Amino acid sequence: MALLKKKADPISDKARALNDEIAALEIQIKKLDSQLTRSTGPKSLSSVTPPSAAIPSPAEKPALPVAREPVFEEIKRAPTTARTDSAAAELFNELGVRKYDLPALFNRIRNHLRGPTTTNPRLVNYLATGGVHGLRPLRYEKRVARNRFIALVIVIVVVLLGLLPFFLRSHR
Repeated sequence: MALLKKKADPISDKARALNDEIAALEIQIKKLDSQLTRSTGPKSLSSVTPPSAAIPSPAEKPALPVAREPVFEEIKRAPTTARTDSAAAELFNELGVRKYDLPALFNRIRNHLRGPTTTNPRLVNYLATGGVHGLRPLRYEKRVARNRFIALVIVIVVVLLGLLPFFLRSHR
C-alpha cells in the first residue's frame, strides 16, 4: 500500500511549518502584550518618555501634528576680499563705465577657443584610440574633417582665381 500513497509536497510542508511558527509568535506577542498592560510602574531606564507614552494603545488616537511657522535665520555673509576698493576703482573710469581691458579680453577669447576641459579623460582616451567598439576612432574623424576642409579651401581658391580675370577685364 505504500506504493499508492502520494509523496509529500515539500512546498506544502514548508508552508505548514511556517504557519506553525507564525502561530507560536502570535501566542508570544499576546503573552507579552498582556504583561505590558498588567505592569503599572515604569520599568524603562530612559528618562525621556515613559513606556506608556512610547507605545500608544489602540484606543488612543495619536495627536495630529501642529503646523508650525518656518524659522528664518539671519545669514551673515563674510566680506569679499577678492577685490578691494582700489582694485575695483581701477576697473572703472570716472563716469562709472568699465574700462577696456585688453589682456582680459585676450584671455577670455583664448579660453573660449580652448573649450571646456574634459570631466572624463579615460572616455576621451577610449574615443581617441578607437577603444569603443562600433565607433570610429577620433583621429580618423579628425583626418576626414581636415581633408574636407582642405578640399573646400582648394575649391574656393580655384573659384576665386576663375573669377579674377572677369573682374580685371571689367576694370580696364
